[in-house]
Amino acid sequence: MPSLVLPTRDRGLETYTMSRAQTFDVLTSSAAPRIAYAAAHVVADAMHDGDPGLDTAIDWDATIAYRRYLWGLGLGVAEAMDTAQRGSGLDWPSSLELVRRSIAAARDFTAGTGHPALLASGAGTDHLDPAAHHGVDDVIAAYEQQCAAIEKAGGRIILMASRALCACATSADDYLKVYNHILGQVGAPVILHWLGDMFDPALKGYWGHGDLDKAMEVCLEVIGHNAAKVDGIKISLLDDAREIAMRNRLPRGVRMYTGDDFNFARLIAGDDAGHSDALLGIFDAIAPAASAALQAMARQDMAGYRDILEPTVPLSRHIFAAPTRFYKTGIVFLAYLNGHQDHFVMVAGQHGARSALHLADVVRLADRAGVLRDPELACARASQVMAVHGVGV
Repeated sequence: MPSLVLPTRDRGLETYTMSRAQTFDVLTSSAAPRIAYAAAHVVADAMHDGDPGLDTAIDWDATIAYRRYLWGLGLGVAEAMDTAQRGSGLDWPSSLELVRRSIAAARDFTAGTGHPALLASGAGTDHLDPAAHHGVDDVIAAYEQQCAAIEKAGGRIILMASRALCACATSADDYLKVYNHILGQVGAPVILHWLGDMFDPALKGYWGHGDLDKAMEVCLEVIGHNAAKVDGIKISLLDDAREIAMRNRLPRGVRMYTGDDFNFARLIAGDDAGHSDALLGIFDAIAPAASAALQAMARQDMAGYRDILEPTVPLSRHIFAAPTRFYKTGIVFLAYLNGHQDHFVMVAGQHGARSALHLADVVRLADRAGVLRDPELACARASQVMAVHGVGV
């Protein structure tokens, strides 16, 4: 098996030998026992002549090809969210172009395969100037603009958390005003997204409270008032106990979409009281394993489900380690190792957000989880990245 030189935590080096590639059964959408979205990343245009810290340059062909790959595994695509660097390099004009292209690709995929391509797209307020002062009515207008644009394109909405709302709200009443207004206008049920401040520090105190239990009460009030317009809620708090507590209180018909990249395997499996569906950034990186685990669940083979998915949990916990907002670097690194893009370059230069040691552990953990589909290719590409850091040269 191929091997490469990787750095170790004691500032030394080791020769790491890859394992054999693992093969996974592919899930068919008709057999899916859970709704499972992968929050998909974007592929940067590495040949763009511009400043990567200022320009949003996307390789559209590679980006859309990756979405087709996810649909081919029986997974849905959650579009233009934080995994796609929304709010950290991907602006609203580029997000809308991404949404439009993905909607067209989903229609084409469905027509060509006969299998529905599940797609939902993020609507937020990120086109508002963060340096300017905004009021609640400005936030409402911004949400209206993005929701209308996605609905006009034929898309389904994920209502993202708003930095602008968090900055201007003076109480929980402001959140109730905004969400009740927007949910009263949307044409079809949406997925709400409660993104914790470990993912985005600007969202600290969302729902009008620093206390998460009080914040949850506000969120549940919003859902209770608008249950007919809420398909479900994705919570990204990395707190499995709180997710289960909230899941058990949701109105009938409203889904819990886990955004817990630390505890997803157990939350998706569920308990006697219920289960979580999935809307996860880590499913971008472990898509074949996620698909195969759900296939095992569809056969009622829960031991097989656990055997496939539980080895991916240490990898996910490492990729999403603090500072969690840099998790996207590990996601794109794995896409590069697996041959889904020709380079390890990210929008806004975020490929430099994690250390060589961090990336080396991504290699080790991904290998142990069986999610490197071609160990020889992964080894060669990881060696190139390590060489940029002066490792093995």
